[in-house]
Amino acid sequence: MVFGGSRGIGLATARMLAEQGHRVTVASRGGEAPDGLAAVRCDVAEPADVGRAFESTERQQGPVQIVVCNVGVREDNLLIRSDAAAFQRVVNTNLTGSWRVLRRAAPALVDSGWGRVVLVSSVAAVLGMAGQTNYAASKSALVGLGRTVARELGPHGVTCNVVLPGFVRTALTEDLPAPRRAQIVDGSALGRAAEPEEVAAVIAFLASEAAGYVTGAVVPVDGGLAMGV
Repeated sequence: MVFGGSRGIGLATARMLAEQGHRVTVASRGGEAPDGLAAVRCDVAEPADVGRAFESTERQQGPVQIVVCNVGVREDNLLIRSDAAAFQRVVNTNLTGSWRVLRRAAPALVDSGWGRVVLVSSVAAVLGMAGQTNYAASKSALVGLGRTVARELGPHGVTCNVVLPGFVRTALTEDLPAPRRAQIVDGSALGRAAEPEEVAAVIAFLASEAAGYVTGAVVPVDGGLAMGV
């Protein structure tokens, strides 16, 4: 299951996993079924939605053994202009929503004795981005969540890793002011934005048999933007 899989990094990941022979279900708030992929509607901010999405997928596809959690919303504002409601909305999707997905997935993963979990965080988790206290906090917390899950599920043959994308050409970054986009891109060692497929390739590796001894890792895919942090 690829949560947040209807566009951007999630869609690129779903396509790549399907090309590799996996039966993929895309979970998104709109329930879109791009490219003929199986799809379910799921807003991870709603606990009941997560349960229904898994139940539907399990009925149609069987036990879920690979979980990619690519959920993320932004409500940017400077700290002195921010409010608690916006903070809670962002955290409820980005962090608590990811926890809901992992909590629901864990029993079946443990029972099967094999599984892959990949959480999609952000370079903002380690670099910090002005105006993104809520987003950066939620994405930073995914590192602690992922590493703890890696320790808990590792004895059962399940790996859990966290990917930190940098500036990627997706809908989530389209609304950033052009000067801000240019500043971020220019700060990377490669001097360009990433395509969603470049991040998807790393996620697909972490979800593969070949990555069986990689767990608890935090993998930057940021063109060197946060190098050394």
